[in-house]
Amino acid sequence: MKRKLRVLVLMHEDLVPPQDVSGLSQAEMAPFKTEYDVLWAVGELGHQARALGVHDDLSRLRDAIHDFRPHVTFNVLEEFHGVTMYGQAVISYLELMRTAYTGCNPRGLMLAHDKLLTKKILAYHRLPTPKAAVFPLGVKVRAPRKLTYPLIVKSTFEDASLGISQASVVHDEAKLVERVHFMHERFGTDALAEEFVEGRELYIGLLGNRRVESFPVWEMKFNKWKEGAPRIATEKVKWDYKYQLEHDIQTEAADALPPGVERRIQSIARQVWKVLGLSGYARLDLRLTEDGRVYVIEANANPDLAHDEDFAKSAAAAGVSYPQLIERILNLGLSWRPKWKDAPAG
Repeated sequence: MKRKLRVLVLMHEDLVPPQDVSGLSQAEMAPFKTEYDVLWAVGELGHQARALGVHDDLSRLRDAIHDFRPHVTFNVLEEFHGVTMYGQAVISYLELMRTAYTGCNPRGLMLAHDKLLTKKILAYHRLPTPKAAVFPLGVKVRAPRKLTYPLIVKSTFEDASLGISQASVVHDEAKLVERVHFMHERFGTDALAEEFVEGRELYIGLLGNRRVESFPVWEMKFNKWKEGAPRIATEKVKWDYKYQLEHDIQTEAADALPPGVERRIQSIARQVWKVLGLSGYARLDLRLTEDGRVYVIEANANPDLAHDEDFAKSAAAAGVSYPQLIERILNLGLSWRPKWKDAPAG
């Protein structure tokens, strides 16, 4: 008989789903879709799930661990106190509480969240990634001499394409300065500018701990796109349902890849997983040029787990149903060995 687990599902306090979602539209459910799907799957697997919403108070997490005594905490919390980078601190707290958790370890989360540091590590290991420069907040913007336009400007820390639009791709110094100032003002963080790679927008899902497996290569397709406009996953492309319908933007298994490219992507993905010290599950964002070159754009530790998002859809294409995917993530969390598991008792 399968072991029944007590699973604490950790999420933002504003994203705790209501008990009854009947009658809610897709747009109304969108903010808490991942949280709802994970809770549903945990229950579907026969486990006991308890949702816990937090924002800036870790005492609620401590109390839930003492009262509920979870076998594992399923983490879908993406920030703490409104700061994305603090998400890894919450996982560090779970380790200090000697509590098993799903998803990436704190060190891997820190490296993946810091886009500039990720790029430095990838470049050191000679893994293909576009050249980039950072523009610190509060420092005069000076055009980089060693980068070739066009460039794409983004936050060094924010995920989910926040702040990315068609205006993010700049072709001269004046537009670069303008966009960097915009990112500084909107997010209050350093800005990153990297050489824009024209090509296909690809993703690959990864699952594992010390050993990692990959799902089929996925692709975002822009079927009704303005001629000459850069094909990038902007904030509107990712989160505006009407915009997706208007431009017929679909994500599906990548087809007609050049010979050897899928194997090369899988090899690169395993190397990125290793050098960043990732665990649990992740998704890599890549670009494929017309002449078959592959570039790593971003490593996303703990990507969106909604059942109709890219990660789960690529798992389904590999024969892994959504509940099976959640079960495997739970098992990886239980089997992960942080330092406290090897420390002497007492």
